[in-house]
Amino acid sequence: MEDQVKVIFLDIDGVMNRIIPEEEAGTGSACGEQPVRPVEEEKVQLLAELVGRTGAKIVLHSGWRFLYDETLRPIHPESERLEALLGKYGLCLYGCTPDLTDEEIRRTKKFSRVKGREILQWLDGHARPKEVDSWVVLDDLELSEKEVAAHQVRTASRRGMTEKDLEMAARCLGEYCTS
Repeated sequence: MEDQVKVIFLDIDGVMNRIIPEEEAGTGSACGEQPVRPVEEEKVQLLAELVGRTGAKIVLHSGWRFLYDETLRPIHPESERLEALLGKYGLCLYGCTPDLTDEEIRRTKKFSRVKGREILQWLDGHARPKEVDSWVVLDDLELSEKEVAAHQVRTASRRGMTEKDLEMAARCLGEYCTS
């Protein structure tokens, strides 16, 4: 039997940092028109605890994937900082979801419409269910696909990931997540 993995589909903004009103947001270049907000180390610590408890792999499912090249090497100062923080806690990215956005999605910024399909496509490309044992989605947006929503821990964007979110995600990775 092939090795089975647990997967964390990780969004960044609103999960690994707190989204604050635009006038309070720091400066930074953007992928698209969104400012790049710094990742908070305390959120990386929570992610490291989740990975340590579950053995899960991290798949980037965020606009931040555009801050990496096709080999997952960082090409932006904030993705370099993210990599340094992940490395500090013994973490690395396992992969990233495909980009299924179109011009209308980019224009309207309704990324929640496509993120679920991107996750399902990634799973289909990894011999689901043979390779992937269990999975969870950490995202602050409400995702539209029911199958994906059943595996989502939705964070509060103004708080980012919390201990409570970590506990819910750990349960999702340990057994089928129904809420």
